[in-house]
Amino acid sequence: MSRRNSYARSLIFSAAVIALQPMVADDANAQSSVTLYGIVDASILYTTNTLNTKTGMNAGSQLSFTDSGFHPTVFGMRGTEDLGGGLRAVFALESGVSIANGALGHSNGNLFGRQAWVGLNSRYGSVKAGVQFSPFFISLFALDPREGSFFGSGFINYADNVAATGLFNSNSISYTSPEIAGIQTAVMYALGGAAGNFQAGRQYSANLTYHLGGFLLTGAMYSGNSGGSASTTPIPSTVEFTGRMVGATYRFPNDLVIKASYTLYKVAGSFDSKVYSAGGSYAFSPFVDFDAGIWYTQDGNSKGNHSLLAASGINFALSKRTSLYGQVGYVTNHGLMHTGLSINNALYEVTGSTVGVSLGIRHMF
Repeated sequence: MSRRNSYARSLIFSAAVIALQPMVADDANAQSSVTLYGIVDASILYTTNTLNTKTGMNAGSQLSFTDSGFHPTVFGMRGTEDLGGGLRAVFALESGVSIANGALGHSNGNLFGRQAWVGLNSRYGSVKAGVQFSPFFISLFALDPREGSFFGSGFINYADNVAATGLFNSNSISYTSPEIAGIQTAVMYALGGAAGNFQAGRQYSANLTYHLGGFLLTGAMYSGNSGGSASTTPIPSTVEFTGRMVGATYRFPNDLVIKASYTLYKVAGSFDSKVYSAGGSYAFSPFVDFDAGIWYTQDGNSKGNHSLLAASGINFALSKRTSLYGQVGYVTNHGLMHTGLSINNALYEVTGSTVGVSLGIRHMF
């Protein structure tokens, strides 16, 4: 099995929470507007076991300060300009920051390595050009029971398999259709930029979603080649892989949400990881919410390689912007599988069982 650099994976991977929320600067009466936004997140992480990635041995328990324990620490800006006739110009610039040392993080290593795009919105849909998230990743985010937490979520499997590929797509152009009769689709194509070889670094992705009341059904695909100009960013994002996913979610009137999905990561020179997930969330009050999920992963090339990850978390809102959270997780690995508990400081774990706990604070602005 071929494993990529674990430090790079933990540095760049992100759930991209704010970026996937609707634009907040859409005042219909304004000719133009720019909105600054961000998240600052820090936690303490404890794991009963720790994998030494150099030796493959168990390095023992670990207590560490963790950059971005639940959501990525980011800052960015979004803008919109009303061009008339229902047409608007839009843009986004977004950077990731490591709260542990102030360095760039959770990106492709560049200043605006999470998002840097410009586009147009109209009643016929939206077109964007630049660094952006793929439709495949957006569908995975929508179906993750724990909203893409950095601890104990489906994005552990994502980072473990393909690192940043599909998150920060350089040189990409995308189109998202309007929702018609509950159906919406998005497509993206990223040019490799290599002279004489159109296939080097070429990436494309698409999703299809059906929405009716509290029910949402979605399917998505991704195909990416190695090489191209995206491989020259400080942290490359061109792992060669094919991805497929399908899943559904339902939101009940009492704020109970349930989700289930199946995802395949077919990675060149590595596992064919089949990931089955289920879980949900519930808001006990406007100030307290709980979520939980379970992920079973099996290597399609060898049934002896498999893992089970389960995690839950509770969030206490101190205000509309600031919250405290606690998370607990369990993972067991068999064969050559090394599924971890946390994007930062525990992306891979030892053979056998590991328990982890994360306590943190998050502020959104």
